[in-house]
Amino acid sequence: MPDYATSLSADALAAVQHWLTRLRAERRMQPKTLEAYARDFAQFAHFMAEHLGETPDNAALAGLTAADFRAFLARRRGGGAGSRTLARQLSSLRSFYRHAERTGLFRNPALSAVRSPKLAHRVPKPLTPEKAAALIAADGLAGDDIRPWILARDQAVLTLLYACGLRISEALLLTPQQADTEVLRVTGKGNKVRLVPLLPVARAAIGQYLALCPFALAAHEPMFRGVRGGPLNARITQALIARLRGALGLPETATPHALRHSFATHLLANGADLRVIQELLGHASLSTTQVYTDVNRSQLLAQYRKAHPAR
Repeated sequence: MPDYATSLSADALAAVQHWLTRLRAERRMQPKTLEAYARDFAQFAHFMAEHLGETPDNAALAGLTAADFRAFLARRRGGGAGSRTLARQLSSLRSFYRHAERTGLFRNPALSAVRSPKLAHRVPKPLTPEKAAALIAADGLAGDDIRPWILARDQAVLTLLYACGLRISEALLLTPQQADTEVLRVTGKGNKVRLVPLLPVARAAIGQYLALCPFALAAHEPMFRGVRGGPLNARITQALIARLRGALGLPETATPHALRHSFATHLLANGADLRVIQELLGHASLSTTQVYTDVNRSQLLAQYRKAHPAR
């Protein structure tokens, strides 16, 4: 039984379970994301049971004030929770309350008065083109397993991250059928579909892996496989890059996501249009792309001098 079950009345518990079920069915959230939402609400429910002195029901949840919500956040802050954790928990609560309003259970406008903690936007530092190429070319050097198909697999994954700007989750979900094309059809966050050119270098890396892979691969199943034949776990790629950082003298910021960031940064530095990069990355907002593709001042000045009519 979920942790929140003992801290809610029957009607509130049913509301929470219906909310989580809808998230799974309609937004197709990953199990770990749903677990995080359930864990956030469990902490909120435990606090409110103590704060109110009784097990909260839907009427109590509807009657909470902005001060009540702030008291919960203050308790979590006092317990060591950082701003990102608090922002995520506040987002979880807002999702639940929106669901309650949409389904006609209750409405509580007080939550809208609670501001989310300010966050410093953090993006991974991009690698230089030389270091990104070195990371891909040196793939597998620091690993214990040097079987050719594993080296080909890892090189194909890293090439997709840098050459196509994919998230690691997107790369690992690709199927043989998707990869048999010159343009990838990628399903990203929020089930948003985008088209990304599959460069010859990426197609070659995938072809090399598929030729060596010892497992039978169905056309519609993930093509990247672990040593036992199951879908490749992202932690394997993360651990690989962590090992390669030491072998190549790369900074701690060299991660799978840093390759995606490098893809965007290098495109912008070479004159690509920001809106094109937005489409390739699958960003809903251009402002996200602007932050994500933070190139250094010398690169910007070089592009300015090259493009300005008064040069």
